[in-house]
Amino acid sequence: MLYQIYDFQKALLQPLTEWAKTTAETFVNPANPLSLVPGAERLAASYELLHRLGKDYKKPEFGIRSVNAHGKEVVVQELTTTAKPFCNLVRFKRFSDDVEVISKMKQDPVVLIVAPLSGHHSTLLRDTVRTMLQDHKVYITDWIDARMVPNDQGVFGLDDYVHYVEDFVRHIGAENLHVISVCQPTVPVLGAISLMASRGESTPRSLVMMGGPIDARKSPTAVNSLAMSKSIEWFEANTIYNVPPPHPGAGRRVYPGFLQHMGFIAMNPSNHFQSHWDYFQNLVRGDEQDAKAHIRFYDEYNAVLDMDAHYYLDTIRTVFKDYALPNGNWMVGNELVKPQDILQSALLTIEGEMDDISGSGQTRAAHKLCKGIEESRKEHYEVSGAGHYGIFSGSRWRNKVYPRIQQFIRAHHRSNPSNQDAN
Repeated sequence: MLYQIYDFQKALLQPLTEWAKTTAETFVNPANPLSLVPGAERLAASYELLHRLGKDYKKPEFGIRSVNAHGKEVVVQELTTTAKPFCNLVRFKRFSDDVEVISKMKQDPVVLIVAPLSGHHSTLLRDTVRTMLQDHKVYITDWIDARMVPNDQGVFGLDDYVHYVEDFVRHIGAENLHVISVCQPTVPVLGAISLMASRGESTPRSLVMMGGPIDARKSPTAVNSLAMSKSIEWFEANTIYNVPPPHPGAGRRVYPGFLQHMGFIAMNPSNHFQSHWDYFQNLVRGDEQDAKAHIRFYDEYNAVLDMDAHYYLDTIRTVFKDYALPNGNWMVGNELVKPQDILQSALLTIEGEMDDISGSGQTRAAHKLCKGIEESRKEHYEVSGAGHYGIFSGSRWRNKVYPRIQQFIRAHHRSNPSNQDAN
């Protein structure tokens, strides 16, 4: 019933939030006499805050229309190259009418960014994509809200995630590909590449793993502690619900996005309260720049998706309870995941010094598991002063992390003259 209650509450609040938005606009419209009422700015700010606290947040767009590449502004078009029931493989194709720029873009390395399937939409990595497009051909996994996937499409588990990554790597071509996994997907990506290596398939030129729970036993965080302290039965009883009608995925068992969002807020409630208070004050003062920054952040942060119950429970069990990957007993189907079989790919791991989601050493653990990769082709980078989001978004990402990744990829990239179709 919880999901139905949530949907009912959301429907009940919609007229109120729309009224609050209209009222806020009334108090700031110079043509309306109410804008002259003493304290009109404060009233407008109050109604605007009410609107934003109660509104329904839809999946944002990537909205990347152009970037600066090789010193020129180039147009970017978003294309879906592969569509699967639970994920689309999206390519950001760059266009230019400058012959020299086109020639340089054709030689840029190809990058697959595997976005997290952990509550937020893949657009959370918008800054990651935009920055990478300066010097790379970029693809990203765009995960689909499980409540939008009809029940007749079957379930989606951690094994399916691994197979999706394998299929995407094969589709793009592993020979000159560099894979970047951010947070949660570090585990299924390492699983996928390990299986491909064990079968004798080509593997990507490099693997960049950022802030993920390769070995969640190291420096456990609050996220890890919760997973370790509760049984699988507890998670199934308290976090899994059926999607109600009229959603396309009605009947599917999911971990609802709204529950995840409550968990995100509960981790730092005082920070969110302060942020909303600052937003209110900025509106009163007329500080549009800071107010817009708040809106951009929360439009993304408050937009969440449902995860299929099988995938969520598989992840809790495999990653945070059995530690199957570092223990060497992770089976995907009837195949054992053996990271030591990876020989061709270089490895870069990245951790934030202040990361409160993936603790220190959890991502670096990949080095010990990937014994077949020569030490000269392994690197680790700890980002001083960075929290979890700081390693893939914001100034630290752009000024510290990205240059390190770019340098690493270039060092291990081998151009393929026959690959002349993608920009």
